[in-house]
Order: sequence, then structure tokens, then C-alpha cells
Amino acid sequence: MTKLSINSERMRADFDALAQFGSTGDGGVQRPSLSETHLAARRWLREQIEKVGMEFRIDGAGNHSAFLKSPNYQLPITKTLLVGSHTDSVPYGGRFDGALGVVAALEVLRVLKENNIELSMNLEAMDFTDEEGTLVGLLGSSAVGGHLRAEHLQKPRGGRDAFEAGLARAGLTEQGMLSVERPARSLAGYLELHIEQGNRLINAQKNIGIVTAIVGIMAYRLKFIGRADHAGTTSMQDRRDAGQGASAFTLAAREIVLKDFPRCVANVGKMEFAPGGFNIVPASVVVSLEFRAPSDDEIVQLDHALIERAKLEAERFNLGLEIEFLGKHSPTPMSQVAQKAFADACDELGLSHMPLVSGAGHDAQSLAHLCPVGMIFVPSVNGASHSPREFTEWCDCVNGANVLLQAALRMAGGAA
Repeated sequence: MTKLSINSERMRADFDALAQFGSTGDGGVQRPSLSETHLAARRWLREQIEKVGMEFRIDGAGNHSAFLKSPNYQLPITKTLLVGSHTDSVPYGGRFDGALGVVAALEVLRVLKENNIELSMNLEAMDFTDEEGTLVGLLGSSAVGGHLRAEHLQKPRGGRDAFEAGLARAGLTEQGMLSVERPARSLAGYLELHIEQGNRLINAQKNIGIVTAIVGIMAYRLKFIGRADHAGTTSMQDRRDAGQGASAFTLAAREIVLKDFPRCVANVGKMEFAPGGFNIVPASVVVSLEFRAPSDDEIVQLDHALIERAKLEAERFNLGLEIEFLGKHSPTPMSQVAQKAFADACDELGLSHMPLVSGAGHDAQSLAHLCPVGMIFVPSVNGASHSPREFTEWCDCVNGANVLLQAALRMAGGAA
């Protein structure tokens, strides 16, 4: 196996340049998908791809990529190994999330190209559109994976107006987004480097986390319905207080997960009170509920436990309850082939590693039904992510990129 390594200084220059697009001045970035700053970052990415003589590609979902053709290239026979991540960010997010995976993937292709490494398949470094879900969650990878549907675009989570404005800025169309699905026979795999977004690697003093699965995610909107009354003249016994029921459920959800589902998490991220006055008993409270689990069994059981508890709390406080299901991403196991490629690469490079479940969603889950997919994590200082505090030591970034390079060589059949 050819012992290649990435160019640390060159990759750092790319990383720092990309971090300037949407910089918030405090180490963070504001680069929502298809915003002007995101599109500017993608124009920069295209310049880097074309500068070194690689083929630049863009599809109908706005996914950007660098394409390195195998010398054995024959359509439609030659498969393609994908590597990459995303350049969009959450609002006021960190500069490592997604971006590190993109610059590392680009660097992997450059190293292979400049060393004239012959691959048995094509290699493609991907920047997927809207991984963070500013408009539509996992938009670009879902389109490639064939999961994207017209109804997803009609009611995007970021709002229809924002979605249409983003399409206009990027020169994209809804029809184009629905036409980029790739057949399984065309893909050899997908590999991604990402920051951990947690503190497990730091605590365990390990260099690399090899992802075994990406958690499943379910979301609901629960509306607890009571009755508006005067807050001063209505006794506590006579109230139908929606706020009490919603709050009791929120606290109960925490206890359910801590007691019975230690590998899972649940979150109430928003509670909307109506009418919302100091002196009015709440007539209704809308609760935004999301929960995550690493296996199908756990997510089904947790779903049942939480919804039954919501019904119980509504009954206890004499409330009505409306349940709106908002969607589900099933738990996604990572490929054993990809995990072994990563583990072998770590061992060859003398880097310690451990298995980890990803508590966050990633583009890899959109492609798992098409080809072997795998991810590695590098340590996140203090576990910070989706924040300007997000930080990973550069030596860890380099370790991750070198593991990605060696794993890609194993899966793409590289030869000197």
C-alpha cells in the first residue's frame, strides 16, 4: 500500500480561506445553505478544483464536486467512490462542522492526482447542499440517494419563501432537484471525515472515532389544549392550564430517557404559549419534540413511551391533545467494509481509535442503501459544536485527513 500523506499546510490554507466566507469575527461562521455567503464559498471551492486541473461538477440539487477519473474509466461500468461533507452552516455556527470534511476530501484528490496514483474506480469529492437543513434537511444527499420528493419541497422546514429565494440565487429548480438520483451500480461507497461534536474522544484520549451507526431521529408537534381564564380569579383547582400539562410532559420526557433509554436523547426545543399573557391561564401550548435513538427497536419503544406519557399528562390536567407527526429518519448502521478500511488505516498510521455512535444526522445516512458508507470523527475540544466555540486541534484534523486518504485508497484500489 502506497504510504501517502496529505499536505498539512495546503489543507490548512484551504480551511482558513473557507472560514472567511460568512466569518462572524469570533471564530464562527454564518453560512446558511444557498445564502450569498454560501454561494460565494462555493465559487471559491470551484476555483480550487479547476486550479489544479480536476473536473468540476454540479448537479440539479446544487451539489458541487471535484471528479478524478480512473484510467480505466468506462461508462457506465466504472464505479465512483465518494468522499466529502458540506460547506453550509447553521446560523452562527462553527467553522469546522462540514467544512473540514470538504477541504480534507479535496486534499485527498489532489494528493492522488499529483502522485499519479492509478485507481480502479473514479473518486469524487462532494460538497452536499443543505446538510444542516436551513431549507430542507439533508437536501443534496437525499436527492442523490433518491429520497427527495416533491412534497418535501412544497413544505420545506425553512419556509417556502426562503426556499424559493435560495433556488433563485443558486439558479436551481425543483424539477432539477428531483432528477439527480444515482443508481446503486454507479457507487462504490461514501466516506466522510467530521468533527465529533461531543467529548467522548477527548475523555477517552483517542485519536479517531469510527462511526458504527447514525442515530434515528423522530419529531412531533404536540398541542396541549386547555381553557383561557383569568389568572387571578380562577382557582388552581378549577384551571385547565395547558402550560402545566406541557411542562409536566417535558420534565417526564427527561426522566423516561434517563431511566429506561440510556442510549437515547429527547429534546423539547420550543414551547409556544397562547394567548401568552401574564394574567391569562394558557389556553394552549405547542411543544416541539425531537428524540433520537441508535437502533430501530429503541426508537420505536421510545416513540411509544413519550406519546403515551403526553396523553397521560393531558388527561391528568384535563386537557385536549393534538399530535402532529413531523417525520422520521431511521437509524443507519455504517458499513462493516468502510469501518474496517478506517480501522486498518488507523492501525497503519499508529493512531488510536474507538467505535462511536453518531448522535447527529449526516449526509452518509442518505446513501447507506446505495453503497457502503462510513464516517470517522476527530476530537472536538470541550465537545462544542454549532457554536463559534467549536474547535479541533489542527494535528487532529491532519490525522483525520490522513486516515481518510488511506481508507479511500483501500476502497478505491489504489496502486503506485
